[in-house]
Amino acid sequence: MTVLFGTSIPVGQANAAVVRPGPAAVVGPGAAAGPASAGASRTPAAAATQRPSEGSVHSWDLSTGVDGPGTRFVTFLAGCPLTCLYCHNPDTLRMRGGRRTSADDVIAEARKYTRFISAAGGGATVSGGEPLLQPVFAGELLHRMKNDLGLHTALDTSGFLGARATDALLRDVDLVLLDIKSWDRETYRRVTGRPLEPTLDFARRLAGLGKEVHLRFVLVPGLTDARENIEGVAAFAAGLGNVSRVDVLPFHKLGESKWDALGMPFTLRDTPSPTPEQVAAAKAVFAARGLTAV
Repeated sequence: MTVLFGTSIPVGQANAAVVRPGPAAVVGPGAAAGPASAGASRTPAAAATQRPSEGSVHSWDLSTGVDGPGTRFVTFLAGCPLTCLYCHNPDTLRMRGGRRTSADDVIAEARKYTRFISAAGGGATVSGGEPLLQPVFAGELLHRMKNDLGLHTALDTSGFLGARATDALLRDVDLVLLDIKSWDRETYRRVTGRPLEPTLDFARRLAGLGKEVHLRFVLVPGLTDARENIEGVAAFAAGLGNVSRVDVLPFHKLGESKWDALGMPFTLRDTPSPTPEQVAAAKAVFAARGLTAV
């Protein structure tokens, strides 16, 4: 999940704190989709089920600059196989923490903002949690955002479940926002609880398909900030040939209160955020490999 500088809207709730360009009402999963579903183009996987595609949705939001280019309608799916130590939205980790929602409802909500989003050079992003934990539902959303609404599409993923992304799903993705959280395997497992290799395999597959990638790397002092660790990620990314941007994200503790509310131990409570000099040094490592680092 990306670092979101805004407030996401739980499905079925309206939030006056979020400035919206149009009506703020959220279509709940029990509401009729109306004309939004008429003639909707469906993915082969969803059509084969002979029933409306549904998934567990945590929230949706409009965001700018952190979930892909421009202003974007972002759908956060619930559930994630990783347990990242610095996760700023631990409330998305369990699929049962979301609300069962139809693709029709999500598309109906996104449709309200398509004119504004298109004018702002934005699009739609399917995020999480980990969207590939629900690949059929994620694929349905991406397909309809792209083909029915005409929006630029982005998939925000850790890559750990990249094998679940079919070629058909990826054809509906214009941009992949891919996290590589560490190059050192031991550190990666410590950070996420999972092995690194599936993410690297997915990255190589995306390169083979010529799919544009924005890479994200979270800089955590004392954990991921070793020079050789950053060098490893940079060398790998530069060798792919399809990474158009690297976001070096400074570690923060904005999600600490959520960990506390969930009764989960936040083990990085005493870890400081990196200094501007440390962030600049990390960006320089990527830039030295010919990558655009921001």
